[in-house]
Amino acid sequence: MSRFDLAAFSDAVADIAEKAAPLTACFRTRHGRTATAFHWGDGFYVAAEEAVDPDGELELTLASGETMSVELIGRDPSTGIALLKPKDAAAPVLEKADPVRPGHLVVATGRDNASPLAVLGTVGEVGPAWRSLHGGTIDRRINLAAMTGGRFEGGPVLDARGALVGMLLFGPRRRALVIPHETIERTVATLRSKGHVSRGYLGAGLHPIRHGDVRGAIVMSLDEEGPAKAAGIVLGDIVTAWNGEAVRGPRELIRKLGPDSAGATVTLGVLHGGEARDVAITIGERPLI
Repeated sequence: MSRFDLAAFSDAVADIAEKAAPLTACFRTRHGRTATAFHWGDGFYVAAEEAVDPDGELELTLASGETMSVELIGRDPSTGIALLKPKDAAAPVLEKADPVRPGHLVVATGRDNASPLAVLGTVGEVGPAWRSLHGGTIDRRINLAAMTGGRFEGGPVLDARGALVGMLLFGPRRRALVIPHETIERTVATLRSKGHVSRGYLGAGLHPIRHGDVRGAIVMSLDEEGPAKAAGIVLGDIVTAWNGEAVRGPRELIRKLGPDSAGATVTLGVLHGGEARDVAITIGERPLI
C-alpha cells in the first residue's frame, strides 16, 4: 500500500480554498462583526440574510482590497439568502457541485478584510428537502462537521473538486449547515425579478396552547384587513389543523406559510368555543416590512 502523502493532501486542500478566494468579500454585519459574501454571477453577490442590516449602508471589501458600496437587491428570510450588487464588480464564478454524501470532505471558505479564510470539514448529514423556521423550502438538508466561526457565515462551501456545494449558514445551537446551490439559484432568480420572495400570510397573532388533549395555536390578535378575519376567524379560536394535518403550535403553522402558500385556499381545523369546525381560508401574501 502506498504511503499517504500528508504534504500533498495539505496542498490540495489549500488549492481548493484558493479557488474561492478571488470571489469572496466581507462586510460589517448588523451585530458589528464581519461576515462573508461571495460572487454568484453577473456581478451579484449572495450573503446570509440574517447578517445583513437592511436599514444601514452596506459596503463590501472585495478580494482586491477595494471597498465598494452595494445595493441590497432583496432578501429572503425563508431561505436565509440576501442578494447584493456592488457597482462594476467582476469576479470568477464557481461551477456547481454534484450532490454530496455523508463523509465527503468539504472546504468552508470566507474572508475577513484582506485575509481569505478556510477550514476543512466533512459532510455530517444529507437529508431530503425541508422547511425552514420561516417556511422556506430548502432543497436538501446538509449539515457539516466543521469548526467555523461567524466570519464564515455566508461563505461558499466547496467539495473536493473545488465545486460549489452551497452557502454556509448557522442553524440552532450555531450548527453549521449548507444552503444548497439549487436553493440559492431559485431564490436569486426571484430576488432579481421581484426584490423579495412572497410568503404566506394569515393576518393573525398566534400563541401556543396546550390544554388537556388540545394542542394548537390560539388567535391572540387579528389584522382587520387580513385573510383570517375575512374567513370568520375570531379572537380565542384555536387552530389545530391545516388541510387535515395536525398543527401543534404556531411554529408548525408558520412553516406551512412558505412562498408556495400565498394565494392558495386551505382548510384550517379550528376550535371555536370548544366546538370543532373547518374554515376555508385563502392565504394572503405577507406585507413587505
